[in-house]
Amino acid sequence: MPRRCVWPDCNFSAGAWRVSSLTQARHRELIAILRGIKPAEAVGAANTLIEAGITRIEVPLNSPDPLTSIGLMVEACATQAIFGAGTVLTVKQVEDVALTGAKLIVSPNCNLKVIAATKQAGMMSVPGVMSATESMAALGADADALKFFPGDMLGMKGLKSIREILPGDTRCYVVGGVQADSFANWALAGADGFGIGGALFKPGMDPALLAQRARKLVASYDHMFAKK
Repeated sequence: MPRRCVWPDCNFSAGAWRVSSLTQARHRELIAILRGIKPAEAVGAANTLIEAGITRIEVPLNSPDPLTSIGLMVEACATQAIFGAGTVLTVKQVEDVALTGAKLIVSPNCNLKVIAATKQAGMMSVPGVMSATESMAALGADADALKFFPGDMLGMKGLKSIREILPGDTRCYVVGGVQADSFANWALAGADGFGIGGALFKPGMDPALLAQRARKLVASYDHMFAKK
């Protein structure tokens, strides 16, 4: 089976998900989760995040009018970032998201039909898992990465134990309870990247505060990366 490679730097061909020192600034393994965002905020938030250095952006489908928000961001910023949907639970939702031009599907659970539909649509699949059984099932269905959620329930010891039995090229994201100052410890446990929601974005927040939080996350990520 070819190694999973889904971000633009990899051109969907052989190679590793892990970004090199030359490409980390283009696509850090940080996913901004904009839960609750409204269409009127979407493009401004996307531009703020991109300017700060976060270029993977997810709008959960339980947000107000999420498909419109995703479509607006794709239209305005598709050449600068990867956009997608989170909290994707059904095949129909995958199909709806695909129509926006998004490239990323993130779920809180491991639904093999959703993974299959995502790959059929040419998008990146990041299902939620909490166990070795779910992780292997997701990878067997050709998921591009695993979302360990909720991270604060699994814990670093749990992630480390599961990571030891996964294929070496598996990309592991931790979502839930992750803060900038815990990146390094999570990385030691086997995390490759992070999804950040409430610690980064709240609906209606001041754009300046969003920029400040995003810059802090990027600085922590880059500091961790420099040590590797």
